[in-house]
Order: sequence, then C-alpha cells, then structure tokens
Amino acid sequence: MTRARVPAKGHELAQAVVAGAEGAELERLEVPTVYRAAHLRKDDVGTFDQHDQDKDVRRTLHVGEVPMPELAEDEVLIAVMAGAINYNTVWSATFEPVPTFAFLERFGRTDPRHDLPTHVLGSDAAGVIVRTGRAVRRWRAGDRVVTSPAYVDGEDPAGQQDGMLAADLRAWGFETNFGGLADFAVAKATQLLPKPRHLTWEEAACNMLCASTAYRMLVGERGARMKQGDVVLLWGATGGLGGYGVQLVRNGGGIPVGVVSSREKADLLRRMGCPYVIDRSQFEDLSDEKGWRRLGAEVRRLVGEDPAIVFEYTGRETFGASVYVARRGGSVVTCGSSSGYEHTYDNRHLWMKLKRIIGSHGANYQECHEVNRLISLGLIHPTLSAVYPLERTGEAARAVQFNRHVGKVGVLALAPGEGLGVEDHALRERIGEDRLRLFRTAP
Repeated sequence: MTRARVPAKGHELAQAVVAGAEGAELERLEVPTVYRAAHLRKDDVGTFDQHDQDKDVRRTLHVGEVPMPELAEDEVLIAVMAGAINYNTVWSATFEPVPTFAFLERFGRTDPRHDLPTHVLGSDAAGVIVRTGRAVRRWRAGDRVVTSPAYVDGEDPAGQQDGMLAADLRAWGFETNFGGLADFAVAKATQLLPKPRHLTWEEAACNMLCASTAYRMLVGERGARMKQGDVVLLWGATGGLGGYGVQLVRNGGGIPVGVVSSREKADLLRRMGCPYVIDRSQFEDLSDEKGWRRLGAEVRRLVGEDPAIVFEYTGRETFGASVYVARRGGSVVTCGSSSGYEHTYDNRHLWMKLKRIIGSHGANYQECHEVNRLISLGLIHPTLSAVYPLERTGEAARAVQFNRHVGKVGVLALAPGEGLGVEDHALRERIGEDRLRLFRTAP
C-alpha cells in the first residue's frame, strides 16, 4: 500500500469514504501512515491490582494515533463508519483474566504485525472496504460490509468441520490487533458480510458478535437446537446477547421467559413481545437450592412447565440455578461468565435428570451468514440503545462495565453523525422506526 503521512480523520481517503466515493476512486487515494483508534498501551499493564475495588476502564482506554499495518494477502482494509462495545472490551481494558498483550505476543510468533506496544480493540464494525489483499476474490474496494468476529486461519483440518474448532481460532479485536474501534480496521476476507441495506451505520455495527453468538447457542446444530414450543429461560434478556436471544426464540416458535433486573427493563422486554418476564430482584439469593426452587416455581407458574433450554452467559451468580431449573433432559447452553468463571452447581440435578451443559463460543462463518441474512430481511432487529463518538470510547465501555445500558452500545468512527448509511428506505419503512429504534427509546 502507498502511504500518506497524514492522520486518518482528516485524510482525503477518509473524506472520500464519507462522501460516498466509488471503489475506483478509493483505490487511487493513498492510505495514511497512522490512524485514530481506541487502544490499550502495553505500559499500562499493571495499572490495576487485586485490591482495586473499581477497575475503571477509562484509565486504560486511550484514543489516539497508531501505525497503519500492512495488509496480508487474505485481508482487507476497512474504513470504519461505526463500531460497538462488547464485554471483551471491558476485559481487555481491565487486563483480565489476562492482559491481551499476551495474546498478541503469542500471535506475533506467526504474524509479527500484531505484537505491538498498542492494541487496537473492537470486535464489531461496519464500514467500506478501501483496500484488498491480492488473494481476496469476493470483495472489492467500495463494498459496504459488516464484520464477523471469528478470526480463523483455516489450515487446521478441524476448522473444515466447524471454524470454531480450529486450534488457531481468535476473537478479532480481542486476541488480534487492528480491531473495529477505530477509523480503519484490518479484517480477513472470511470475516466479511454485506451490510444490511436498511440499517444505519451504527445499527449495522452493533449486531454481529452478539446476534451470531445467540444464533449458535439457540438455533445452530452445535447449540441447544431449539424447536417450536420449547420454553427458553434467558438471563439478562435485554442485554447485548439476551436481546437477540429473545428475538430468535420468538421467531423460531419458542416460548421466551426473560429474566431482567429492573422494572424499566421488564417494560422493554414486554415491548419486544416477550410474553413472560421475571424480575430478578425477587430472587436475590440464588446461591442455594432454596433460591433455585423459588425461581423454578415462578417459571412453572408463568408457563406451566420447566425450561427446555436455559440461555446462560452470566456465570457464577446464576449457573447453579440454571442447572436446577432446566427440565429433565433439558439443556443449559453457556457462552460466557460475566459474573465469574468458577461455577458451583449440584451435579445430582445434572446427571440424575439427564440434563446437558453445552459450551458455545462465538459463531462460525456460515452461522454468521445465516444471522446476517435474518437481519438483512428485517426479521431480527438491532438492539442499539446508545451511541458515543470514538473520542468517548472509554465512557461507552464504562457504561457496559457497570451494566448501565440495555442492548448494545455503539461507537461512531468516520461517520459524521447518526442516521446515515441507509440504502433501502422502503424496507426500513415497512419494518417501522418504532421496531428498529426500540432500544433507543428505552429509559
């Protein structure tokens, strides 16, 4: 790539993207040598210690210039219009459970570009391709795309069965560098999907990590394989994952039972069309069987039976209850542990009642394609609730760190404002702004 020694934000390539230039023009313009990005600094590792009660991500998330990397032959350079915060941004900025620079150092043994003193974060993005590597066949400059988060090399034979089984699987912008919370991002061609034409940049940027993860957990053949009529208990049902989980359950003929932590979130859940809502504050103590029994009784009171599937990502605080309340022969599908990794549960309720615990991580490219198709058809809607400028990425991550949000939190990069990027206005009108912006109107 040719380089221009000008910061990205004011650079003519960025300006041309914002102006809607065609691919041929974008290819003629030089790529800047540096670009603006939300990043960590290796020197900040150790900022927090075990005695810190508040590991404030604003202390370690910096926004400033970083060097522009070279492209590998199977990669593209994306001018990012918008990105989104995921919980892995919080983990990264608190250096837990391990500093992400350890991931970059290990990756650097095979790809030295990633082992840098700065780590550009972000596992979601929507934008415009401005450069392609020489081996990229299906994409070209000017294409509008969203990114999926799985970064897979593909030489591992297991990856041909399921990309998530590949030994070299990495989470983009978490276990790799050059992520989506920036003016430019580097992604593999196999991460790319067409941007849904009826969505704004910030709406398009917020979906893929959480929506595809929920799809694999509930619908994909490697997850719980929900069928019509299944009762599904969803923890954090208005969160980043839960908001998509509820939609997938309803679309697939399941019966969602959403668990939330406030009256406002309960109201939002009902507006989403979730018929059964549980206020978690009624079950403060879920540490023993007494609390589990009360929760199970409430589910049965609402729907008349125990859940066939429990949708789990909160971890330590809820896992024992999840194993208990799942019906005989039911499943607990888990993709995370935001409240802690060490889980305690009564194994008698697992083995004697023939229940299953299913581990689920991210989504492979085909699963991402399927969920992006649902979004593009207007069958799954964004859960975007708030949007911050890139300069305030620290504040955006802070909101997620303390659960001061519903759904997803977006970040504008090159997009000069909200509401831009819509191409299919007719589909947007058929769906309705009230549905597309439902989470934006939540208290």
